Amino acid sequence: MKLSPDHVDTLTEIINIGVGQAGNILNEMLGSHVTLQVPIVHVLDRDELAGYLAKFNSDKLVSVQMPFSGSVSGIASLVFPPDSASNLVSLLSGERIGSLDMDALRAETLNEVGNIVLNGVMGSISNMVETHITYSIPKYSETSASGLLSRRQDFSLTIIIAEALFSVEEHDISGDILLLFEMNSLDTLLSIIDDME
Repeated sequence: MKLSPDHVDTLTEIINIGVGQAGNILNEMLGSHVTLQVPIVHVLDRDELAGYLAKFNSDKLVSVQMPFSGSVSGIASLVFPPDSASNLVSLLSGERIGSLDMDALRAETLNEVGNIVLNGVMGSISNMVETHITYSIPKYSETSASGLLSRRQDFSLTIIIAEALFSVEEHDISGDILLLFEMNSLDTLLSIIDDME
């Protein structure tokens, strides 16, 4: 099943709701204003993903990956270029970039942010389509763009990407939310969306 413009609009709305909820949680945690925006959703295939991620201009990407299962199954990932990841950890932890303490906090801090953002997005999808989705514990990793797709042969060739812009105290930090669906799961999700409409 192909994604129609209406599918993309609905998914954009659902993801925006989840990201907004995540922003509210981060605001409360930090006691400072955090804005999370998802300006646009892209639908790509495997071959297009590596080219898209090349915009980060880095051999290594920082990601937090959270497997999900249920009526729809796959992996949700929050991906940052290294500089954005370091800036975000510094802002959230108060540690200076490059300090030993910040290096130790990096995985823990980004796992927590990933947990909040990805739970918000997947919770929004689950609520809107009224289907149960179970999430696994998020896992931090540093890998190449191709590494994000390695050993994912059982996944759909269609990848949904939501560009995320984190604004924390006037610092803009870029990252992307990637939704990789197992074979047939995306078709199931789109069928549910069609039934809703």
